[in-house]
Amino acid sequence: MSMPLTTDRLVIREWSDDDAEAAYPIYGSSEVTHWLTPAMDRVADVAAMRSVLQAWQEAQPNLIPPRGRWAVERRSDGTVVGGLGIRLLPPYQEDLELSWQLHPEAWGQGYATEAARALIEWAFAQDDTDELFAVARPANTRANATAKRLGMQWVGETTKYYDLSLQVYRIRHSDLV
Repeated sequence: MSMPLTTDRLVIREWSDDDAEAAYPIYGSSEVTHWLTPAMDRVADVAAMRSVLQAWQEAQPNLIPPRGRWAVERRSDGTVVGGLGIRLLPPYQEDLELSWQLHPEAWGQGYATEAARALIEWAFAQDDTDELFAVARPANTRANATAKRLGMQWVGETTKYYDLSLQVYRIRHSDLV
């Protein structure tokens, strides 16, 4: 399995500069950035979003798979509805975090679950990936519910990551078999 990934309704692919206008309503929305871990200031404008995307694109080739950031595009019309990421969690840089961010207008349509499930399967096909974690603020009921729909097991609540009180979920490769 390689990028881009496709599901029934979505394409998971690398970001491009051309995605700045579509990504801005996601990462420029305080409704979205309020919930991100670590807390991320909302992106100020399309030009700033283009700079963020360029930084992500420049970093991508240097990341060891399954780490990275990807756009989530709706197949029916090519609209970018969100983003996915896999990165190392602080402070020890050992645990891999799976994250998802969606445009508020795309909430409640199952896109996060569908896209993240495909990314989980791809991640476990990479060498040395045994487990993935998701962290969410306790009041982020949508993220907590998505983690559960993905088959992730609740591990507990901790302040270990990002110095925030977070709910921790984990999925292991053996959970998919």
